[in-house]
Amino acid sequence: MPLGLRKKKNKSKDSTSLVENEEVGGHAAGSASKSAVNGGGLPPPPANLRPKLVFHTQLAHGSPTGRIEGFSNVKELYTKIAEAFNLSSSEILFCTLNTHKIDMEKLLGGQIGLEDFIFAHVKGIKKEVEVFKAEDALGLTITDNGSGCAFIKRIKEGSVVDNVKVICVGDHIECINGNKIVGARHYEVARMLKDLPKNETFTLKLVEPMKAFEMLEPRSKGSRPPGENKMGTGRETLRLRSKGPATVEEMPTAFEEKAVKKVDDLLESYMGIRDMELAATMVEVGRDKLNPDEFAMALDEALGDFAFPDEFVFDVWGAIGDAKQGRF
Repeated sequence: MPLGLRKKKNKSKDSTSLVENEEVGGHAAGSASKSAVNGGGLPPPPANLRPKLVFHTQLAHGSPTGRIEGFSNVKELYTKIAEAFNLSSSEILFCTLNTHKIDMEKLLGGQIGLEDFIFAHVKGIKKEVEVFKAEDALGLTITDNGSGCAFIKRIKEGSVVDNVKVICVGDHIECINGNKIVGARHYEVARMLKDLPKNETFTLKLVEPMKAFEMLEPRSKGSRPPGENKMGTGRETLRLRSKGPATVEEMPTAFEEKAVKKVDDLLESYMGIRDMELAATMVEVGRDKLNPDEFAMALDEALGDFAFPDEFVFDVWGAIGDAKQGRF
């Protein structure tokens, strides 16, 4: 069953500005230095149809505060941030909400709370490492920023990669055995790593996020910090869609939160990726479907290039049903 998403290429050119010497959430401003899923189908909507919302942003390693508006998807968001700080959008690895730390539980996906503050993590030190694949599974979970950059979201404790301490959560995977993979989706990168032969050494070229001095701390495995489970305090969010304009919506219901989390867990289990926006899209598609066949057909229409296993589709359908019945 061929499933997937088309790519969106057009970007808008709304203005951006900087606000000097602001301090947000305890992260002082210093000198200036991509789930939503890759979208496609329809062109970006006209500017007059987009939500007129203004968000504040900083570079995670320290910068003045920028004001951005007029974006409808993740690629456009990165363009706005890049314009605010006079960067190339390709320099942005990922964004976190309400924290400058490399916290994968606060990763920006397909929804932004209207009161959320956006921190952009940009490319820092490059590194090359050799890894001996002693087991079939490396212990990596891969995600991407929706704009052509795949990076490490989680490292399983005790795994092959966990023993290579130079590899960290947040590292962008630039090359595998000399093959450049910039622009590849997370599921493609996960498959490449899975297909590497066992009991052989392979080489990774990585780019870690730039860090401020106070961020130099022991390596993280991507676990959730205690007491930091919620992003933002607003009751509404901006939903960045792969097709059509961004929309302002109510915060997800308990059903939606549970179903999306379970589907995201299934994506990791079956495909070695994490993608909250993809999970949310699948839940939205399956909300009113009456049986697995109808759900599978709707997925086929809504998405494009993914080749989800039948077993995975049935498990996703079951997870959506369990959430509706309040069984988890």
